[in-house]
Amino acid sequence: MAENFVSIKMRHEQARWTTVPLMAMIRHRANSNNKVPAKLLYSSRSYKDIIYREELDHVSANDSSLRVIHALTRRQPQNWMSYRRRIDRAMLADTAWPLAEKPLTFTCGPTAAVESVATNLLELGYEAERIKTERFG
Repeated sequence: MAENFVSIKMRHEQARWTTVPLMAMIRHRANSNNKVPAKLLYSSRSYKDIIYREELDHVSANDSSLRVIHALTRRQPQNWMSYRRRIDRAMLADTAWPLAEKPLTFTCGPTAAVESVATNLLELGYEAERIKTERFG
């Protein structure tokens, strides 16, 4: 069974609260040497706003079963090769696990963003009981 991690972050001052649950999961996964394939779709305003960037780079560089995908919504560095918008249905369709794998999906962040991601996942055919959410604000 695949695990799919989705993180939403809208405001820099809220970032630590937004990413803490998912970082705890990634750290636990790394510390337990868990090699179940996992993805983190991580949205930030800009490259400098990516909280835990160095740690995520290190963990993903040393674990081929973890894929970290960034989306930058406002400012991107020159030659940025990843997403340049907020997480949307098309991005989820591009990055999430195939439905046949019955992925377990986690999303956390501001209520509106979490609701948007959860709704998009449902519309893409993901099972409601496999979509776990944590909201604030």
